[in-house]
Amino acid sequence: MEQRLSFVTLAVGDVARSRTFYVDGLGWTPTVDIEGDVLMFQVGAHIVLSLWDRTAFEAEVGGPIARGGIAPVTLAHNVATRDDVDRVLSAARAAGAERITGGTDREWGGYTGYFADPDGFFWEVAWNPGPIGEVVLP
Repeated sequence: MEQRLSFVTLAVGDVARSRTFYVDGLGWTPTVDIEGDVLMFQVGAHIVLSLWDRTAFEAEVGGPIARGGIAPVTLAHNVATRDDVDRVLSAARAAGAERITGGTDREWGGYTGYFADPDGFFWEVAWNPGPIGEVVLP
């Protein structure tokens, strides 16, 4: 198996609500948009973020997903500057994001903050001045 990731799929409670947040609020452009079923965004050269109706997700995967608490995963959006972190967090707040933590200097030398999308998935917005930070920027 090649060392790569092709899709990140999030099971969401309301695809229309997710569409409002990501498309209308954050300004993203969907690659696939099937009303009430799935919303997909090409987020990199060979990677797609898929927001899939929770019921359909559970039916295909084979069981109910865990509920309650913070999901044990974060998604990250790296940016080129410290100021970009605050700009993106402000845009997320304007789009209706909940549970936002402001930008914070981190012990490893970067600057990050978090917001939650309508289903509680946490996004980290990060400025990482190290070599791995350069790898993930276009």
